[in-house]
Amino acid sequence: MISDTICNATSERQTEAADIASQADMVFVVGSRGSSNTKKLYEVCGGLCTETYLIENASELPLGHIKNAAIKKSDLVIGVCAGASTPAYIIKEAIYKMEEIKNELESEKSFAEALEESLITLNTGDRVRGTVIGITPTEVQVNLGTKQAAYIPVSELTSDPNAKVEDIVKVGDEVEVFVTRVNDADGVITLSKRKADAIKGLEELGKAVEEDTIFEGKVAETLERGVVIYHNGVRVFIPASHCPVARDASLADMAGKTFRFKIIQFDKRKNKIIGSIRNVLREERKAAEEAVWADIAVDKRYKGKVKSLTSYGAFVDIGGVDGMVHISELAWGKIKHPANVVKVGDEIEVYVKELDPEKKRISLGYKDLIENPWEKLKNTYKVGDTVKATVVRLVPFGAFAEVIPGVDGLIHISQIANKRIEHPSSELSVGQEVDAKILDIDLENMKVSLSIRALLEPEVVTEGEKE
Repeated sequence: MISDTICNATSERQTEAADIASQADMVFVVGSRGSSNTKKLYEVCGGLCTETYLIENASELPLGHIKNAAIKKSDLVIGVCAGASTPAYIIKEAIYKMEEIKNELESEKSFAEALEESLITLNTGDRVRGTVIGITPTEVQVNLGTKQAAYIPVSELTSDPNAKVEDIVKVGDEVEVFVTRVNDADGVITLSKRKADAIKGLEELGKAVEEDTIFEGKVAETLERGVVIYHNGVRVFIPASHCPVARDASLADMAGKTFRFKIIQFDKRKNKIIGSIRNVLREERKAAEEAVWADIAVDKRYKGKVKSLTSYGAFVDIGGVDGMVHISELAWGKIKHPANVVKVGDEIEVYVKELDPEKKRISLGYKDLIENPWEKLKNTYKVGDTVKATVVRLVPFGAFAEVIPGVDGLIHISQIANKRIEHPSSELSVGQEVDAKILDIDLENMKVSLSIRALLEPEVVTEGEKE
């Protein structure tokens, strides 16, 4: 830049001009080219300074050349000489133009220094935040506020092998990264989001055991002995015994699904982190169970889900607590097995019949909430009516036939035919549809008596048969 000691003295004497030229890197002689005095000064200065210029006014100054010279030589000295006949304002204007260049360069230097000071200097191992400014198939460019360009290789974005770049970052996102390499020669900084996430994840998981924190994550791997969930780039192993599956069941169905889990073992030195999904489910179920028992009451209704079936009934989850619907409460008619009415996974409405808080037992009712087929029978048929019934079961003393869904009537063996038979199977078969007359309806005991014989013509007996 131009030195602060610009020689701007004027002289009519050749000796003073010589002194100026001997100290300067560049000399400008200001005056008329027709003046003999100006020419003499130009010759004297030119003999001592190779960069001597004769100008008549400020407009002839080579400003670009002066600026470039000042940039190359930080302490550039410029001398100005003028003849006695040169007007003072022309000399001042030339000096003023050169001072403008000096001030401009000093301003540029101040800006450059300020910019340099504002830029961050990074070292390998630093953790910093930056903004994503570009994404390519192989890398993600990040603005860190540094002189160098910064990139995250795609392989360093995440530890999840199934993750996609577009699901992790987008242009404009702010990301925390780890500096893996600073190459000043190439002007490039290599980053890793995966390592930054892992460090942050370890810090979080380290506190999780003491603070009983619940995390949420997607199963990335299923192994023979358990599953793996990545939390912020940290591998968390969930043993099979802590997974929400039955013993010896396959864990494959858990792949890609999201679960809530807790950390039950953390060993940073061995990089061993064990989690549990079952512990979270157990605590959530306990809280739900306490909530149910807090306001449960006889006759209260619940929407429940059938959890399991036995030969004597169905167990139904009513929101954290299981109650049992006895087989006799599943249907108005007799059934052989609960599976004839409901199946595991069905959502049904039930009500509380009985409670035993001490033993934590709940008896549930179901059939009272569905249409009573006996009421339908009462409103539809009467004794003496003829009905079409379907044989559903054969027994030695007769046959049971369905009159309407939920109501079976008994056709006694004596009412099957107008002749004596040894067994109902000789005349009837299961699934057969028959016409029968209603002989009796016992609503209190829920029994219906039917007769096929009552609708048959009497059998004609010949004289020979009588003998």
